[in-house]
Amino acid sequence: MNFDGLRVAITGAARDTGRLLAEVFAERGAQIFLSARDLAAAERVAGAISQRGPGRADAFRCDLAVADSVRAFAAAVADRTEYLDVLINNGAVYIESDDLGDASDDKIESVMAAGGTGTVLLTKHLLPLLRASSRPDIVNMISACGEVGHRRSGAHPTFYAAKHAHAGLAEILSHRLRPEGIRVISLFPPDFVQDGPHQVNGDLTARSVIDCVLFAVGQPRDCFIREFHFEQIQRPHP
Repeated sequence: MNFDGLRVAITGAARDTGRLLAEVFAERGAQIFLSARDLAAAERVAGAISQRGPGRADAFRCDLAVADSVRAFAAAVADRTEYLDVLINNGAVYIESDDLGDASDDKIESVMAAGGTGTVLLTKHLLPLLRASSRPDIVNMISACGEVGHRRSGAHPTFYAAKHAHAGLAEILSHRLRPEGIRVISLFPPDFVQDGPHQVNGDLTARSVIDCVLFAVGQPRDCFIREFHFEQIQRPHP
């Protein structure tokens, strides 16, 4: 699949799934605008991508929990390009715990701000660039924690709440932007691992999730794949 010249913005791209997303799109010729809270880490990833080619990458700082940082990232992307083909809302703050009281108020605010307000603001401020594209896609890396009735993750309740906010945004945007030809593609993977054997009885891997993104973005424009939902591995009770 060739994405030569495709312009792609990715949040949370300094490590793990975000970094892999940036790498696989660049391997197919895309121009990447990647962001992370840690600018130095983002710059290292962008440098490695640009050196390897064929696509290239530019790095930016973006803390999704801070509105001014979100706006600054969107403005910086707008300074570099007159249009954007793909926005991948990947960045999120993850915390793990069953007990609501296990997280401080500051941490709860940060998780909700990044997954809710920050994602909404970034999508809003990059929407003009997406509207200027001939093939715009918004990809939302949500989580099964954003599905109604999902209870199998060890994530903190605040992460569940943030992901439900992200899912609500994606659902209404899919409905309202489709008449403009903007596809909104959302993925709801269960907890997954970064690497693995890709076996039927094994954990879902990041690469398998990303392959779904590549497939959806690569479809002809008459094909709107709105959501990917995944079966979670059923482990025997001890």
